[in-house]
Amino acid sequence: MSEAMSTATAPTTTKAALVTGASTGIGAATVRALRGRGWKVYAVARRVERLQALAAETGAIALSADITNDDDVARLLEHVGADGGIDTLANIAGGARGADPVATAGTGDWEWMLAVNVVGTMKMTRAFLPMLRAHGEGTVLNLTSTAALHGYEGGGGYNAAKFAQRGMTQALRLEEAEHNVRVIEVLPGLVMTEEFALNRLGDAEAAAKVYAGVAKPLTADDVADVVSYALNAPHHVNLDEIVMRPVAQASNFKLIRRG
Repeated sequence: MSEAMSTATAPTTTKAALVTGASTGIGAATVRALRGRGWKVYAVARRVERLQALAAETGAIALSADITNDDDVARLLEHVGADGGIDTLANIAGGARGADPVATAGTGDWEWMLAVNVVGTMKMTRAFLPMLRAHGEGTVLNLTSTAALHGYEGGGGYNAAKFAQRGMTQALRLEEAEHNVRVIEVLPGLVMTEEFALNRLGDAEAAAKVYAGVAKPLTADDVADVVSYALNAPHHVNLDEIVMRPVAQASNFKLIRRG
């Protein structure tokens, strides 16, 4: 953590969000979208230099942390509480590693995907729920994936992680309604970002083939616009789950490629 922390806690009275996965892709785009609507935004990720550049660009507050690390999460909570608190937690951090069938699955890849997508989301949510409840109109938004809807060949590990994250999100919505905490799930399909496919496949040529011939895959900004819309809706309006795909992707199993 690069910020000094203190012990006071208090809920905020203005629109304020903490966005994880903010160093790249959909997370960074979400920070930009919310800042553009006048929100106070804490941008959280591990890569300090990227966060600092985003903070300089947008005016967001950069906080370096690993969401799977208990000490980092505790320090985030302490710092944000001392700084006025949040009413919104946007769990954007996640990702995929590997595209092997289950028969040859890499244990390390699966453990990483479950840790970041599921356990990290749980740890952040568990830590900040008391603050969101105390605010009176709190929101948790979890970014999952259409990989949470249907399994596909080579996707077993990512499917497992996103199915689990989706199940946790559905349980959380039921548990937190009585506390007036709304729980939103956004499930994007094919999104072309600078790192997702590259990190998953480890090769620029292989990553490019994921999007080859697709006229207009979704962009990080497209997803961030939808996230921002859902978060800026009146609090009594809960967009429980939003599935979004490019028109060329009619389902997980039908993707139009031309040329």
